[in-house]
This record gives sequence, structure tokens and C-alpha cells, in this order.
Amino acid sequence: MSHSVEYCVIAIDGPAASGKSSVARSLARRLRFAHVNSGAMYRAIAWLVHERDAEPVNAGRVIQEISASRFEFGLRDKESFICIDGVNPEKHLKDQSVNRTVSLISTIPEVRTFLLNHLRTFVTLDDVVMEGRDIGSTVFPESPYKFYIDASPDVRAQRRAAQGLDDDLAYRDKLDSSRRASPLTIAEDAHVIDSSHLTIDGVVGEIIGRLKIKGLPQALRL
Repeated sequence: MSHSVEYCVIAIDGPAASGKSSVARSLARRLRFAHVNSGAMYRAIAWLVHERDAEPVNAGRVIQEISASRFEFGLRDKESFICIDGVNPEKHLKDQSVNRTVSLISTIPEVRTFLLNHLRTFVTLDDVVMEGRDIGSTVFPESPYKFYIDASPDVRAQRRAAQGLDDDLAYRDKLDSSRRASPLTIAEDAHVIDSSHLTIDGVVGEIIGRLKIKGLPQALRL
């Protein structure tokens, strides 16, 4: 199924603590694109589930809470945001309760379908760098600009600890990679970058180099 894309989209995928969020945000600024963090959308739903005292393993209840809530998605100062019933949960998205349940929430097919439709609307607003786990494989498979950022397990664990988070990365990887709906995977035509021994600027520089080879006008002007 083809999806019309009015603006350009660059897909950045990768596992937790691979550095993709910092890379995506920095790349978006360099190109003057909007930055869309799809993971924040899943975290917002995990926050909603926690606020409503629902069990994340109870898919029916999760879907019920989503259906009963009013969502607003948009861009503000080139950054994506999500509001639920008029509340922006951004300051709670790294809470431990969210961190522990976001991978469970994202295994629910109906949650992924709900967010998929909203994520695709961002490219009707602006050129975007969108980060996540299935952007190149599922959300925008037709984009010619796909990148997969990875890092060694030890480096990822160190980065997570530096963020003050103690979630089990191996457990999250297993959930993200084995879920039935849009699992974490490397799109066939994605350019893979190991960020283990690279700075954020180093990764961004490599991406911009690839974008120039592919003829992206905004990259050619840099």
C-alpha cells in the first residue's frame, strides 16, 4: 500500500539507548527539518495507562482508555508533541513506571495501528526526521532515506545508566524484536551505523554524507 508523502521524511530506527534520539534531533536541526519522536507517543500511552490504573498486559483495557481519551498530535518549534485530554505528559515520559511498561504497551497491535495513522500525518505538516523502531520498515517504507542506529550492549547499558534509568535493555530488545505487530527490524534498504565509538556529530556527519550521495537537496546545501 502506497502512502502519499507531501514532505520529505528521514527514518531513524534502532534499539533503546543506541543514540538515535540525540542523532535524530541533531540531524533535524542541521537540515531545518521537524523532529518527530515516535517513542514519546508510545510512552504517552504508557503514562495514560498508569494514570488510569490500568494493567498494561490487559490489551482490552488499554484500548478502552485510548478510545475514551482525546488526543492531539502536532509540531511546535519543529518538535513533535502529544496531548491527552488537554494534558502534555512530556515531563513524565521518563518516569520509571513508563519505562517499565512502554515495551509491553507497544506490543499491542491496536496501539500500533492507532499511532501509525497519526505518525503518518506529520509529513503533511513539514519535512521530518522521525525516529523509532519501525519507521523505515512500517511507517514510511517508501522513504528512500532510512538509517538504523545500533551500539554494543555494553555501550547501550552505560548510556542508559548515565541517563539515570535502570530498565532491562535485553528484556526490552526481546519484546521489541519479537512482537507480532511491526517488530524492531532493519529495513532492507536502511544504512546501518554502529554508534558505539562515534560521537553524535560523527553519526550525524555520516548520515548527511549518505543523504548527499542520495541527492537530498537540503543536505547538498550544507
